[in-house]
Amino acid sequence: MAILSLENVSFSYDKHSNAVKDVSLSVEKGEYVAIIGHNGSGKSTLAKLFNGLVLPDKGSVIVDGFSTLNKKEVFEIRKRVGVVFQNPDNQLVASIVEDDVAFGPENLGIKREEIGQRIEFALSAVGMEKFRHSSPTRLSGGQKQRIAIAGVLALKPQILVLDESTAMLDPQGRKEVLEVIKKLNQDNGVTVITITHYMDEVVDADKVYVINDGKIALCGTPQEIFNQKEVIKGFGLELPLCAEIRDKLARQGVILPDGILTKERLAEELCALKRKS
Repeated sequence: MAILSLENVSFSYDKHSNAVKDVSLSVEKGEYVAIIGHNGSGKSTLAKLFNGLVLPDKGSVIVDGFSTLNKKEVFEIRKRVGVVFQNPDNQLVASIVEDDVAFGPENLGIKREEIGQRIEFALSAVGMEKFRHSSPTRLSGGQKQRIAIAGVLALKPQILVLDESTAMLDPQGRKEVLEVIKKLNQDNGVTVITITHYMDEVVDADKVYVINDGKIALCGTPQEIFNQKEVIKGFGLELPLCAEIRDKLARQGVILPDGILTKERLAEELCALKRKS
């Protein structure tokens, strides 16, 4: 059974055009789902629809059996869906890391003893335990984003939505955040929905949705999606780096199998080719 589902959802910010048009999708508990699309395609609007920050003009958004259209159920939905946005500075509210992580649970009226346990859990989950008493202003971009994720995890959501959460980070910060996300999904069973324009962040997903002009244009596994190279490029998207390298090698006469999306697979195929030569 889907933990999150959208049925024929449309939404517009004004009367002239729809940001999201007749979108239906579902996310199973424990899945790692990626949503990709060019700028202005409607990706970030979906993130807001997932936890009721905006409400559909048409259709329904159901989270764990609760509807965003029911005002009495929105609180339950937001306990279940945590959203991490692009700029971590916009989500950090306290001068000390542990106070920032505690902010959400405190506003839910959770007992102090349990808040302490949640702080420990959340900081441990993102590998930031030793920064508990530090000031967020002294952290790197990647570390700040990990604290922002910890603040969401302290609410113990079932679904973690990351809306371009690595867009403002350098490569090292992006790597740190991606490792945390994968660990949360694989080790803690957190359902992850990542919205990104970095194609290399998509290759480990269970399922990928391609959004174009507010509609779902494609849905499938990363391999199924990126095997449609010309279609993907027609949507203004690039291939993952390893797929691009594979294609460049092919143009030089070095033929490797389709579906190479990771550096590990690329290395394996190159070594196998070398052994045959």
